[in-house]
Amino acid sequence: MDALTCLALNCTLKPEGPSNTDLLLRQTLDALAAHDVTGEVVRVAAHDVQPGVTSEAQGPGDDWPALRERVLAADVLLLGTPIWLGNPSSVCKRVLERMDAFISETDDEGRMLTFGKVAGVVVTGNEDGAHNVAAQLFQGLSDIGFTIPANAVTYWVGEAMGSVDYGDLDETPQKVGQTTRTMATNLAHVARLLRAQPYPPAG
Repeated sequence: MDALTCLALNCTLKPEGPSNTDLLLRQTLDALAAHDVTGEVVRVAAHDVQPGVTSEAQGPGDDWPALRERVLAADVLLLGTPIWLGNPSSVCKRVLERMDAFISETDDEGRMLTFGKVAGVVVTGNEDGAHNVAAQLFQGLSDIGFTIPANAVTYWVGEAMGSVDYGDLDETPQKVGQTTRTMATNLAHVARLLRAQPYPPAG
């Protein structure tokens, strides 16, 4: 198999310390490794990603241009977020806003720079909303040129208004592990298909 790379963006609100989203992202990277995909997790809140909708730096110290290059260098993007009030985190929304610039950035044949890349979503939280979060992120990721394979989300949500975090569990729930492995399989499969057979020039 041809080696692929993955960038996992952890959009927790915490710049450091324990993160349920980080745990599930790393489990997903482990599942991808079985398909010869290597990757890393980047905690976005540890970087200065300034508000805006362009690829260029918005002001002094803006870390987005460097993160953008890492996004474009990877074959697979994992966008990981906790659920807050039933929605993706503000950090996750900021990442999508900055990637909005991809819509107008094309190669010599008119294709978005992301057309050869696949994306998946990882969600954790202690309330309902994983499907809503995935739907929002899938739409945004598709708009900016990523390909979304079948079953491209894995998630864990605890009891509504509960106090148990994903990191508190003694073991990974069987269904979560199965879903994570399926997503990893499909992400790697479609990424290899796109590498071998790129999208045609834009009409």
